[in-house]
Amino acid sequence: MVITTKNRKDDLHRAIASALAQTADIEILVVDDGSDDGTAEMVRAEFPAVRLYRSEQSEGLIKQRNRAARLASSPFIFSIDDDAAFSSPNIVAETLAEFDHPRIGAVAIPYIDVCRSDTVNQQAPDAPGRYVTYSYIGTAHALRRDLFLKLHGYRPFLVHQGEERDYCVRMLDLGYVVRLGRAAPIHHFESPRRDLKRQTIYGWRNNVLYAWYNVPMPDLPAHLAGMTFRAIVSALNSIHGRPRHVLWGLLRGYGDCLRQLKQRDPVSRQTYRLSQKLKRPGGVPLRDVEPQLSNLFA
Repeated sequence: MVITTKNRKDDLHRAIASALAQTADIEILVVDDGSDDGTAEMVRAEFPAVRLYRSEQSEGLIKQRNRAARLASSPFIFSIDDDAAFSSPNIVAETLAEFDHPRIGAVAIPYIDVCRSDTVNQQAPDAPGRYVTYSYIGTAHALRRDLFLKLHGYRPFLVHQGEERDYCVRMLDLGYVVRLGRAAPIHHFESPRRDLKRQTIYGWRNNVLYAWYNVPMPDLPAHLAGMTFRAIVSALNSIHGRPRHVLWGLLRGYGDCLRQLKQRDPVSRQTYRLSQKLKRPGGVPLRDVEPQLSNLFA
């Protein structure tokens, strides 16, 4: 179990307590990204059984998650944000049981954005079988550690936002999928300390970089054109100063492509088309895509 954190010790306390209540035998690793609010002291004093790794300087969420994967010892890594909590003590155990097929590289655990609505997200349909999707959210997922390390984890250049989708399409290119889970939902309380400006800028920047890294030719121009159009529409519909953040993120993304010229390593066209298919609401039955995966599986 990995929880990365920075300056949210009260939220983190709730997250750790919910992790310790899990029925499965788990190792809990907290990675403190340079907090200055007493986070490390709180963990040491109140949760002595928890492994703590602290960076004196902030290095960002992505680098810390990659570091956590190297530090962990379990074959499966569960990850929640510091502003999330397990709603049931059986979530980890039930999710582990869902790694029951060799092509499952990750499980998207159901979650609720409690401060927004009571909608359960990334949950498998109420029907028999395994359902797969194109990605997962960072605050509610489990993945195979060996595969994560084989793919060198998340791309540090992304810094913040969108690293999960980039990882999942690279994982798909090796023939592994993200399964939609059926466990009770994780509750995500979305801390008010989130920097919405930063999220918007990096979100659109990394949409551009996702395409540059992964989308094959001749699909790349059309993908970028559609994404740019959506960004402009989003900017026009934004309020409270967000339009310039959307456009600034877009411009930064295109500029950063020049800095990442040698990093472009697109997936196959078969993988790209399959990833688009997996965006279908409610996922796609694994049995329907398994024949395509057989050509990718390594």
